Amino acid sequence: MFARTERLTLRPGWIEDAPALHAAIGHEAVVRNLSRVPWPYTAADAEAFIAAWQGDPGPLFLIFAHDGGRCDLIGGVGIGPLGDQPHVMGYWLTPSAWGCGYAVEAGRAVLDIAATLRIERVAAGHYVDNPASGAVLRRLGFVATGTRSAIHSRGRGVAVETIDYAIDLTDRRHDRRRAA
Repeated sequence: MFARTERLTLRPGWIEDAPALHAAIGHEAVVRNLSRVPWPYTAADAEAFIAAWQGDPGPLFLIFAHDGGRCDLIGGVGIGPLGDQPHVMGYWLTPSAWGCGYAVEAGRAVLDIAATLRIERVAAGHYVDNPASGAVLRRLGFVATGTRSAIHSRGRGVAVETIDYAIDLTDRRHDRRRAA
């Protein structure tokens, strides 16, 4: 599955992407805000992540930005299971891509895909010390549902207080059908 927006291409990862993935995500400032990614993040971690991609149950993409004829890997976004929740959206961007609106652009594309796949509700969350991620979620239409005590961060090696969000995609699916 692929998606194209005005400035981005979202596509699955290929083994050839492992070095670029390692370079893009391999920043402590990125990894500290993710639950599943270890720190330090190694080239072997990037290769293992891409190798495990086969059979992933949700839409999962690497994000590539088109800039001046180049197409650079700048992040990742996807919807998949987390704990007992079947549809949780997560995303990350490399620091040089922060503040450009890419997370919202990629998030909208993934939520449209989820609606097309008849996913009715998507959850998300952010660590309390990462308010920028909360701003992205709110711009995408997510609504805060409360604060849970902690989600483990592999990068930090501790549990971190998290603010939970959710979005109902039922109307989005109906709106897309009417527009077709």
